[in-house]
Amino acid sequence: MISSKKWGEYKGKDVFLYTVENEKGMKVLFTNFGCAVTSIQYKGIDVALGFDSLEGYVNQSCYLGVVVGRYANRIKDGQFTLNGSEYTVGKNLGDHHLHGGFQGFDKVLWEIDAEDKVRNAVRFSYLSRDGEEGYPGNLTVKVTYTLEEDCTLKISYEAVTDQATIVNLTNHTYFNLSGHDAGTVENQKIKIYSEQFLENDEVCVPTGEILSVSGTPFDFREFHKIGERIDDDDIQLKNGGGYDHNYILNYKEDDELRLAAEAAVEDTAIQMQVYTTMPGIQFYSGNSLNGSKGKDGAVYGRRCGFCLETQFYPDAVNHHDFPQPVLLPGQLYRHTTSYGFNDIK
Repeated sequence: MISSKKWGEYKGKDVFLYTVENEKGMKVLFTNFGCAVTSIQYKGIDVALGFDSLEGYVNQSCYLGVVVGRYANRIKDGQFTLNGSEYTVGKNLGDHHLHGGFQGFDKVLWEIDAEDKVRNAVRFSYLSRDGEEGYPGNLTVKVTYTLEEDCTLKISYEAVTDQATIVNLTNHTYFNLSGHDAGTVENQKIKIYSEQFLENDEVCVPTGEILSVSGTPFDFREFHKIGERIDDDDIQLKNGGGYDHNYILNYKEDDELRLAAEAAVEDTAIQMQVYTTMPGIQFYSGNSLNGSKGKDGAVYGRRCGFCLETQFYPDAVNHHDFPQPVLLPGQLYRHTTSYGFNDIK
């Protein structure tokens, strides 16, 4: 079931809030501003941080629930070379580029492209014009949210371009499986299906080195509580103020979804599985949540939510041994990520 209502206006255009509900009573809400997921309600518990109003999304700085792009995560020095041409993109993280720049895809109004009430799906689209935030090419992006009957939220991304460019799209939902207003997630458990992660410098830009998780606080091959080792004397943890690292996944250039990560918490007995077609997943422990006021008066302080962002590696365009995020005319950028919810048995 799909319903919608006008939620406000942005630059003279209507903004809508959609509610999709399956037969099991799970609900997901999202808006065409920032293509944002505003709520994920499983067993009546809202497990996604968000805001009650459009203004919250317009004014936020923490990327709650939004689709980020044209390039998610970091680009070192805001620069890259593509086909012999050098490009400079918005440096909105000191000397570096983060999540699409000063006005990335999270700060624009998306078109409502299609509704499919049979499949419980809504598709949004956005045209990122040549030169936007310094990126080359007119890029047409489509994002489809589908709520399936097995309580899986599937997010499908597509993009085409008229000249060579780079693309790396992800969703930046912060999860708290105890409820969006439950406080710290440090007692929630994470499992990541990865043996390696990227080394970061002091501002969480990858150095290019690939590290083994073995014997480190980054080993989540078995379930560990987020807070169990988060304050260990480890330079990588100190650089990010906690976890903010790209994990390397078992990647093949195909459309097969592979299990990347799981999360669970005992108090609500909710667990979540993340499947993706992408080569990396960023585990972020909400270290920079700044106490902003969210839904129902909740205050989202440090580590009150975690993110599992599926992606090409940060700064991949400047490390040619990484899987490359280059999109050429005539090619289709496509990837899928799903977040499945069920009860701990």
